[in-house]
Amino acid sequence: MFDDPDAVYQVVVNHEEQYSIWPADREIPAGWRAAGPRARKEECLSYIDEVWTDMRPLSVREAASALTKD
Repeated sequence: MFDDPDAVYQVVVNHEEQYSIWPADREIPAGWRAAGPRARKEECLSYIDEVWTDMRPLSVREAASALTKD
């Protein structure tokens, strides 16, 4: 499914702000939402590289931020 370089994918993100790609012709799984281009794999992965600069889940980033505010 993810091996076809000419297939069209959708960039998706979950509640923890973790990114992935999903085949554009399939329903996005529960817990994920569209969050970027519908394009070929390379373009989608390039977009993710640009926007996902902090790989930590949102809950971890928020916990770390709360610790530095004290």
